Amino acid sequence: MYSSDFFYLEAPEVMNKLRALGTLGVDMEAAGLYACAAQEGKQALTVCTVSDHLFDHAQDMSAEERETGFGTALEVGIAALLA
Repeated sequence: MYSSDFFYLEAPEVMNKLRALGTLGVDMEAAGLYACAAQEGKQALTVCTVSDHLFDHAQDMSAEERETGFGTALEVGIAALLA
């Protein structure tokens, strides 16, 4: 997993390097969340769910699967928050 706000940027050289490293997904929020938390002296946690494959889009989830398929991840996140 690679965390960056670069996801929508066309940069084939970066994508080739990510592929060579075995990266299969990109997250757009975690890096920013952790940077803001560090700046404020706070703790942060992300729960990453996977909906799409970075290189093989035949494995991507449908819009309906994205809307309904992450209940367990939500439960994990809430449990961590309350712990």
